[in-house]
Amino acid sequence: MRKKKVTKKLEFPLIESIDNALNRFFDPDHPEAPTTALELPTYLQDNLKHHLRPYQKQALLHLAWTLQQPDTIQYRQLLFNMATGSGKTDIMAAIILYLYAEKGYHNFLFVANTNAVVAKTQDNLLNSAAEKYLYQMPITINGEHLEIKAVTRYPEFPEVGVIYLRLTTIQTLTNELSSPRENGLTYEALARQKLIILADEAHHFSAQTKSKADQLNSSWENVLDRVRQGNSANRQFEFTATIDVQEEAIYQKYRDKIVYRYNLSQFIKEGYSKRVYRLQANNDDAGKMLNAVLLSQYRKRLAHSLGIDEFKPVILFKSNKIAVSKATRQAFLAQIDQLNAHDLGQFIRQQQRTSASQALKLAYDYWLTQDLATAVVEIKRDFQMLNTINVNDTAKEGIVGDLNDLRNLNTLESPENPFRAIFAVAKLSEGWDVLNLYDIVRIGEQPTTLNQTNSEAQLIGRGARYNPFSYHGQQSYTRRFDNEKPAYQLLESLYYHTINEPKYLENLKQALDKLDLPVEEDSDFDVFATTVKASFKRTKTYRDGQLYYNVVENIPDDAFTSLARYGIDTTTIAEVNLVDSTQEVDYNAGANHSDALTETRRVLEFKSDPAIVKKALARNHFFRFNHLRNHYIPTLKSMREFCMSDNWLGGIRLFARVARDTEPLNRMQQLQAIEQYLTYVQKQITNNFHRQRGTNRFQAMPMAQLVRDYQKRVPRNFNNKTVAEWIQPYAMSGKPWYVYEDAIVDKLEKASIDLIGSFIKRFQKKYTTIYLIRNEERNSDFKLHDFGENITHYVGFMPDFILYLGNSCVNYQIYVEPKGTQLLDQDQWKENLLLKIRPDRVQVIGEDHQVRLYGVPFYTTGDGRNIEGMLQQKNLL
Repeated sequence: MRKKKVTKKLEFPLIESIDNALNRFFDPDHPEAPTTALELPTYLQDNLKHHLRPYQKQALLHLAWTLQQPDTIQYRQLLFNMATGSGKTDIMAAIILYLYAEKGYHNFLFVANTNAVVAKTQDNLLNSAAEKYLYQMPITINGEHLEIKAVTRYPEFPEVGVIYLRLTTIQTLTNELSSPRENGLTYEALARQKLIILADEAHHFSAQTKSKADQLNSSWENVLDRVRQGNSANRQFEFTATIDVQEEAIYQKYRDKIVYRYNLSQFIKEGYSKRVYRLQANNDDAGKMLNAVLLSQYRKRLAHSLGIDEFKPVILFKSNKIAVSKATRQAFLAQIDQLNAHDLGQFIRQQQRTSASQALKLAYDYWLTQDLATAVVEIKRDFQMLNTINVNDTAKEGIVGDLNDLRNLNTLESPENPFRAIFAVAKLSEGWDVLNLYDIVRIGEQPTTLNQTNSEAQLIGRGARYNPFSYHGQQSYTRRFDNEKPAYQLLESLYYHTINEPKYLENLKQALDKLDLPVEEDSDFDVFATTVKASFKRTKTYRDGQLYYNVVENIPDDAFTSLARYGIDTTTIAEVNLVDSTQEVDYNAGANHSDALTETRRVLEFKSDPAIVKKALARNHFFRFNHLRNHYIPTLKSMREFCMSDNWLGGIRLFARVARDTEPLNRMQQLQAIEQYLTYVQKQITNNFHRQRGTNRFQAMPMAQLVRDYQKRVPRNFNNKTVAEWIQPYAMSGKPWYVYEDAIVDKLEKASIDLIGSFIKRFQKKYTTIYLIRNEERNSDFKLHDFGENITHYVGFMPDFILYLGNSCVNYQIYVEPKGTQLLDQDQWKENLLLKIRPDRVQVIGEDHQVRLYGVPFYTTGDGRNIEGMLQQKNLL
């Protein structure tokens, strides 16, 4: 059995030093704060086509800090370790302007491993007519117009206002410097003027120790070292997404050179890329290809129905041999040419019976409602030979080694570009910045080695780049459909259609983990659907009825004066769990643990040991003073106040749950405990800082707007529980008071429905209208917001059920929220809000005399908080 490789927790001292220093820059009351703030000049954003994202600004600030330090060898070679698709070339474009304006650099040398990357970057930085050119024209800094000029060698006397840029492969540079020719580069010529080296895909230039075959890479590394060391003013900035810092030689080389890190999982989590799913298919290649076409064409139609007219989803069919790739294209074209409506219908119906994929089920359900003859004509037109392309690559040149292919593939998003299907070997994929790739189909019996799956994982990572299509007239560079219907999410998801073979899947998972690329298994989910009962749709209640939620109002900045305003109680003991770092941390004050194998130990009072608290704060970018002040805590005056004031962290008394009979907490464990608690603080601040708060005025939403058909995507295994123990559909036929055909709920929610059901006969004595409505989050944003004095939670919450009771005189609307015991403490504010809702404390806009609103206590197992008693007390039952 192969031993599982242990991932080491690594430290990067340079990043930590910069984080600590930037905290001083951004906290004006810090005793070591400099007299002038560190900030990016406005000319950077003014001259860049794309708006710099927060993490890109942070990367540039990290670099700016190093440039303010004494000129030592430590800062002459730096590495930006940033996710694929995170815009490293935008950062290079900014660096060129910054180093010219601030440090007087005219000469820049861009090197990469393939012609494809060089050609792509040439369009990005030099070709102002290219669609992906990164600068605004004209480039102007402090009133001076700048020109960026391509050169093969640098002039002896640079002109004012001119930046000289040489782009080349490392192979060409190495050959040129090794065998000097007339008008070529030489080490001596390069040493006469200061130079900035921009090394892209820098993992190819890193020191390797695994085999003699890597000596070539080492020679490339030596070439760059010699160029950099030729002039003491030279600097080398390297960029890569895939450097393996778990390799000891790589870590030792770069531990003090990595200036900024932004990993792929964070990039995806923050919404800057597509979500990635894996489809494990038992189909043959023909079945996988047709499934991809149906899914892709469904996406296109869906986008057009939403007004996204220029949406063109692309499929990549990936093979491992050029001959296989060419044969696959011919087989695909023949399959499309022979397609007919009868065969297509049979294929869809057969697949519908066996597929566990939510995405494919959506596509199948859609196509079976359409005219398949029309669909076949459309598919034949969109996937005809002229709209497919075969790009055969070599390990040397990459996926886009042919420059004509490069132009075709790097303009795939353009409406004028006809290609919908790409056939490629795809051994390497650097230099391919495709945005509208939505399906990758693995073709044939390919090797299942780690090397093979590593290249596949890198290809998936590049395909995950977000497609910033325009929707409702707005272009977004982050996902916007995460909380919308599953169908809409297809427009922001990449699907990797692969084989269902255990060894291959194990290797692929290892490769994806190594890249820090989160990929979900589409087959890990069941999709349950339900519809509104036809009988309910015929009622006047459905047609004309209204449901009520409270109006919100803007909150003044001076309301955010303490952590209590963000739902954090600083007056009681705070606790974290150090027993097992994989467990969910319990931050509830005074939590009662019965585990005899653990005990609680005091960590510290925050104000008593500010040094370690500041260290923990410095390790988390969220807690930068300018970030807190500008985005979340407008009343904050300084980081000292944040650390020491009882209104903020100063009042925190932190304890940790640890294994019994272990050694006293050391300094690292204390730091770990503080960091865990600060993660909780960050979550509370971000969740509860909203510029709006609830009021006691309730407004109407049409019943039909909330009560709609819906489907729910449910994990097949949730914390080792089966769906039967978690969420499943319960048939509600024979229960006319429940408005949906099925209740898709967990056991606790089902028990609350049964409780209401037990009241029906008593309700019927008082009301002619009795309905229980599921408030499904996919149908609307029907939320309640806390109101009144001393609000501590500004984020709204969606009550799970609304009980609607009516007679000829009045309509009652009662909010019901089931709650598991593990959530009672942290969600107590929600119950407090529910209990505030009663007729004498709220105003129903427009219909105050006809509508009565009530909230009831949480439903807990066995009606432990006595909803029945409250209904009786209020004379509702």
